[in-house]
Amino acid sequence: MNESLAAFKKLLEIMDELRENCPWDKKQTFESLRHLTIEETYELADAIIEKDLSEIKKELGDLILHVVFYAKIGSETNDFNITDVLNDINSKLIRRHPHIYSDVKVDNDEQVKENWEKIKLGEGKKKVLSGVPKSLPSMVKAYRIQEKARGVGFDWEKPEQVWDKVTEELQELRDEVESGASQEKIEEEFGDLMFALINYSRFINVNPENALEKTNKKFIQRFEYLEENANKNGKDLKRMTLAEMDVFWNEAKKLKPGK
Repeated sequence: MNESLAAFKKLLEIMDELRENCPWDKKQTFESLRHLTIEETYELADAIIEKDLSEIKKELGDLILHVVFYAKIGSETNDFNITDVLNDINSKLIRRHPHIYSDVKVDNDEQVKENWEKIKLGEGKKKVLSGVPKSLPSMVKAYRIQEKARGVGFDWEKPEQVWDKVTEELQELRDEVESGASQEKIEEEFGDLMFALINYSRFINVNPENALEKTNKKFIQRFEYLEENANKNGKDLKRMTLAEMDVFWNEAKKLKPGK
């Protein structure tokens, strides 16, 4: 604990020095750091998907630096400082975990999440979905919307019901496509299908963002294998038939079945 506190104190001291003496650090504002923070968050997300523990450690450090940087900027206008930030999160965690810090009883993690959302509403949050950031990627946003609705009891009861909804939305999309409906209508039905699939993912304990990103990486690995071996054999992808490409694609699947 003492080593951790000393390391954090050292970071605060470095931040003070950089803000005072470094031309780049002196110029930064909340707005100028925003896109960099988003980038660092995605780099951490990539490291987690790759299970690269060394990189996770590095990216966590970058994010902690950003938190300290924002707090330093806030302190310069006397709006808040790092102590205020830490006190706020400490108080919130204690308040929203009454099953740990009070006499509330819970049986499972779902009840914890339900209590969390109810407590948030009691803190003055006027709308259940108001805590979902507008700038979240659409898939992540859909997942969070559904989780928050579940927190106040608005949800399906069984996975089978959600799967029925998925198949219903799939049929509706197919009907619109086959009937020659407008692009706007097809887009709407496609969105409904994706929303239903994301809903189902919650019931089978799959994070849809993680699942899709792993599939993206798997496709990239297999396609790059196809590309490399086509080049080795003096073939141009644009001139190859799909059957010729499938030979290398299937080789890639056998070589890296789980990636």
